[in-house]
Amino acid sequence: MLCLDDITYAVEMGPVWNVSDAGRGVLAEGPVGSRWLGRFRAFRYEMRCWPGGCIPDVAEAVDSPVRTTEDPARVSAVMDVLRETPVLTWGRDEVGAGEMWNSNSAVAWVLARTGHDMDAIGPPPGGRAPGWAAGLVLADRQAKAMTEDSDRWADEEAPQPG
Repeated sequence: MLCLDDITYAVEMGPVWNVSDAGRGVLAEGPVGSRWLGRFRAFRYEMRCWPGGCIPDVAEAVDSPVRTTEDPARVSAVMDVLRETPVLTWGRDEVGAGEMWNSNSAVAWVLARTGHDMDAIGPPPGGRAPGWAAGLVLADRQAKAMTEDSDRWADEEAPQPG
């Protein structure tokens, strides 16, 4: 859950078929199991963010919700980055991180991409978050690629001696 300007937003990644609210704030859809299976509604997931929404299985969460920031600018950044969440195949290790992509991956990716202290955020005590590392690995690779691109452009635009 996110809170911005006194409005609470539900953020969730779940099956396309488990929430029927037309205003559920679908940002993206991805396949479950395999890209081929993703052609069928039963094998697709959604990334959602909607004001006043609810998370259907929040009662099953081990230790939730966890507030990661009070900073409105950081919350706004999370809202923006959610639209960029990769739609990799749920249940597959498409990034070679040693873990499958799932909702934990997406959460870790969004938080890492918005400057959260990822050393301070992790699974609940005694709990685990399968897929968390996949999100961190992808976010780290993308950040390094952006830095390398930036460095390359700076080198190309620098005045040449002579």
